Amino acid sequence: MILNRALLRETLQTSGAVALVLLSIFVVIRLVAVLRQAAEGLIPIDSVLEILFLRLMTNMDIILPLVLYVAVLMVLGRWNRDNEMTVVTACGISPVQLLRPMIWLGLVMGFLVGLFSLYLSPLSVRVIESIQQEYESRREVTGLTPGVFSETKQGSVYFIERYNEEAGYYQNIFYYGQERGEELVVIAGIGFQSVDVNTNDVFLVLKNGTRYTGTPGEPAYTVVDFETYAIRLEEKPENALAIPAKGMKTSELLEPGNRIRMTEFNWRISKIVGIPVLILFALGFSTLDSRSNRMPKMIFAFLVYFAYANMVGFAIAMMRKGQLDPNYGVWLVHGLFFLLGIWLFARRVENRSMLPDFITRGIRRRSVDDY
Repeated sequence: MILNRALLRETLQTSGAVALVLLSIFVVIRLVAVLRQAAEGLIPIDSVLEILFLRLMTNMDIILPLVLYVAVLMVLGRWNRDNEMTVVTACGISPVQLLRPMIWLGLVMGFLVGLFSLYLSPLSVRVIESIQQEYESRREVTGLTPGVFSETKQGSVYFIERYNEEAGYYQNIFYYGQERGEELVVIAGIGFQSVDVNTNDVFLVLKNGTRYTGTPGEPAYTVVDFETYAIRLEEKPENALAIPAKGMKTSELLEPGNRIRMTEFNWRISKIVGIPVLILFALGFSTLDSRSNRMPKMIFAFLVYFAYANMVGFAIAMMRKGQLDPNYGVWLVHGLFFLLGIWLFARRVENRSMLPDFITRGIRRRSVDDY
């Protein structure tokens, strides 16, 4: 049918424009946060764009349903404004027939959201965790700025004059720490980072330097010239990379009896289930009255969306705390809003007000009395 093709075409075109706007806003906000983390030394500077892209991938399963919801609202709103829906209804075409193209569009969007929610988003989380873990393992050395005194997690202090990028080592290194209750000062000409393949411990290997040890307040100090001297900067336990539940593979979340994993699995499925609910609301908020102001309905439509999203998020949080059963807690919210969407769409098909009849009659009665 021409109407179905037109609705699909315009919805897809509008979805592209809405997606561009939402992604631009997301990128700007996330870029500021990522740059702040890089400035604080929490993530590597050379991986800012990579982490920004991965952050975008982790949120696509939330952005896409919103894109579809806004696009359908905008397309049907324009049709009502231009009296196209009035003409369609006059031709005997019921709004119920709009469900057919919306079902196809919902299936496509559900596939994309499922792809991101069940696979790409957890994969992005795992990659981000691995980048941060790798950076933490080498931050003791590579995170230093030449010409600045830096402190390790163990309280030691060292200074690097410069870094030779061509040779790949540090030059003119000063190190101060504690060893068996004595002060330790090491001065070396060059140094580089080394990782023990067996223990994953991080070492700073110094070459051609001098080691001074002694007790504060006593004149006796030991001076040793060395050719090679290694300083352990950080001990790394095996399998240090801890993947959170949101980064686990979907198959790993099906472990029975694990509340956190089961909650995460329900959260991923909820993003797919919410698509038909949003489609019903988008169709229900359209109106045949082209003379009425669309702004109040659009505002109310967004309020319903945020109420729906927040209630789902609240249910997920309660499930993680063990205050709701992870097997059905969030599905009560989906069921409630699905029934509300069906009721709203049914009133739309009958061209009745969104408000219940007794409220509408009360408003009209007060208006007549005031008149």
